[in-house]
Amino acid sequence: MYTRKENGAYICYQNEGGPKIGTMNDDVIIADGYVFRNLAGTDKLLPYEDWRLPAKERARDLARRLPIESIVGLMMYSPHQMVPGQAAGPFVSTYDGKPFEESGKEPFCLTDQQKKFLGEDRVRHVLVLRMADVDTAVKWNNEMQKFAESQPFGVPINFSSDPRHGADAGAEFKGSGCQVSRWPDGLGLGAVFSEEVCRRFGEVVAKEYRALGIATALSPQIDLATEPRWMRVEDTYSVHPEMAAAYGKAYCDGIQTTEGSEDGWGRDSVCAMAKHWPGGGPCEGGRDAHYPFGKYAVYPGGKSEDHLIPFAEGVFRLDGPTGQTASVMPYYTVSWGMDTKDGKNVGNSYSHYLICDLLRGKYGFEGVVCTDWGITQDPAETMDSFGSRCYGVEDLPEAGRHLLALENGVDQFGGNSDSGPILEAYRIGCEKYGEEQMRSRMEESAVRLLLNMFRCGLFENPYLDPEESKRIVNCEAYRKEGYAAQLKSVVMLKNKAALPIRGRQKVYIPGRHISARKSFFRTPMPAEEINPVSESRTAPYFERVPDPADADAAIVFIESPLSDGYSEADVEAGGNGYLPVTLQYRPYCAEYARKESIAGGDFRESFRNRSYCKKTNRAANESDLDLVLKTKEKMGERPVIVCIRMHNPAVLAEFEPYADAILVDFGVQREALFDLITGKAQPDGLLPVQLPRDMRTVEEHAEDAAFDLTPYRDSEGNVYDFGFGLSWDGVIKDGRAEKYRKRE
Repeated sequence: MYTRKENGAYICYQNEGGPKIGTMNDDVIIADGYVFRNLAGTDKLLPYEDWRLPAKERARDLARRLPIESIVGLMMYSPHQMVPGQAAGPFVSTYDGKPFEESGKEPFCLTDQQKKFLGEDRVRHVLVLRMADVDTAVKWNNEMQKFAESQPFGVPINFSSDPRHGADAGAEFKGSGCQVSRWPDGLGLGAVFSEEVCRRFGEVVAKEYRALGIATALSPQIDLATEPRWMRVEDTYSVHPEMAAAYGKAYCDGIQTTEGSEDGWGRDSVCAMAKHWPGGGPCEGGRDAHYPFGKYAVYPGGKSEDHLIPFAEGVFRLDGPTGQTASVMPYYTVSWGMDTKDGKNVGNSYSHYLICDLLRGKYGFEGVVCTDWGITQDPAETMDSFGSRCYGVEDLPEAGRHLLALENGVDQFGGNSDSGPILEAYRIGCEKYGEEQMRSRMEESAVRLLLNMFRCGLFENPYLDPEESKRIVNCEAYRKEGYAAQLKSVVMLKNKAALPIRGRQKVYIPGRHISARKSFFRTPMPAEEINPVSESRTAPYFERVPDPADADAAIVFIESPLSDGYSEADVEAGGNGYLPVTLQYRPYCAEYARKESIAGGDFRESFRNRSYCKKTNRAANESDLDLVLKTKEKMGERPVIVCIRMHNPAVLAEFEPYADAILVDFGVQREALFDLITGKAQPDGLLPVQLPRDMRTVEEHAEDAAFDLTPYRDSEGNVYDFGFGLSWDGVIKDGRAEKYRKRE
């Protein structure tokens, strides 16, 4: 009833009518003619080892058996892992105390830090950021799983990843290395206006992730893009609540469903972790909650319930057999005024109302609740920091923060691989509630966490076949599908008889300059001189010329304005540190901003008002505007084509009149733009957001409200509103946008 095979990577048993069993040490149990892993080492088939039993029954059995130290290990999520580990940067790793380059180790070997958190702290959820290549990823997965198999109870590792399929990296650092197929970012998928494409994207992600050993995706990001200045807008799907709900539902169905499985779960499934509850989009002034100066979400439009729609009507009510998203991640934010029961201004994971009463109670979410990364550590000393975000509970000790989150119904702590504070929280909880009740609470989380592992078949075979993975990851079929989606995601806003360019034309592409600014980690970044595209990538399409006088056309690559909402220099000059986040290129004075901020207050500040009214800020890439204006001046009547990488809905009034054509790129390869420019493909994308007329409408809008911006009307009379886009034949009116009618 089974066959045995040694495939060079691990020993594989194939059960007739049952799952594959993977093992490194060939320690199995034969019962009733079937093969099972001898994970507990008892040589007797225990319920959690029996793949014939329901996943929840197996999870409950194992949770009862695990010592509290192992349950605590399940409740932690490792920091971002690099494969091989790096000796510098935010995630330092060593091999026998040495940097990788000096260690003589293979790139797939375990680091000292990994051995510690797997062995001593018993961490079983590992977040992967960078992997060198497919072969290294597969071998590292197998080494990590081999280590886990050798530990008591043999609990496998659930690897996870931030989004890594984007064709162009965005604001937050994303997974990289070990190239997968390349697709548009969130707004790009939104611009396609096709739930089916989003579902197919989820299916492809699942195939490639499982071939890399990844069984949990820290996605989809279903926050609403109601605040255009927010740095994470590009990873959302849309400003429209129902559209974001439909897309989140389609993605989760695609990524979680194993075809042919009765309950939808199986070897091809990846657990989705929808984020960010209860919606991280309406951050005041566009400042992001990764940083203390951006910790508040506000609801001046009274639209807090709109931000729950993508969860309540989307990922909690899937059309497919898996039913609902496996996990949910609350955002860092203090959702100002939403905690109507307790009235506390605390981060979302610390709010009993938001997690226990609303998420668990009203909306009946049964899956894993995992905090965003680094919310339990002690706070940083300065406002301008990339540090802990224990917003509103800074006065509690670290163990007390963990206990509060557990009391609210949180199951897992992102970015925490130190078991000490959670074990201390457990001890305090035993004193407070009694050991029996506290143990029961911990087992409740353990069951949820183990259930996802059982559902994905990790307890049967967590190992990978290198050749099979190489056939799947970035295969030609997936590359073509991703590229087709990229082409469909580009939005043509303007075309004054400039496109397409036929034949092999001479093209001028100017270089870019970006001034010094701060990175995502709030470290200094020097000024940059950028060649927007290499000669090797332009050569198949155009003859690139260095002098605009010799060009038939110009292609100008720019980005939406890059600005920063906080300044230490302003504090040193006597200000409060807060500046406007600008969506225009020229220096911007916030004449119409609020004189009193809605939210405020921090133990590091002696004031509450975070207003930046009448203050001026400028974009680090102001020179992008000069690039368009100067290029048009040099080109005269010859066409100037502007390709804007749109991270945020930008104010285009400053350069639109000087562009003969405008293409909006929400995260695509340069080749996709060139294929459109040369007419090899038809522009098909539609705006999933509004593009504002000016900064006044941005300042006067409500951060939580959809469709309350006045959109820009261009020199051709077209309005850059939700659902707008041009094809070669004019304004696209094919019904795709009509499905999501703009709310009045």
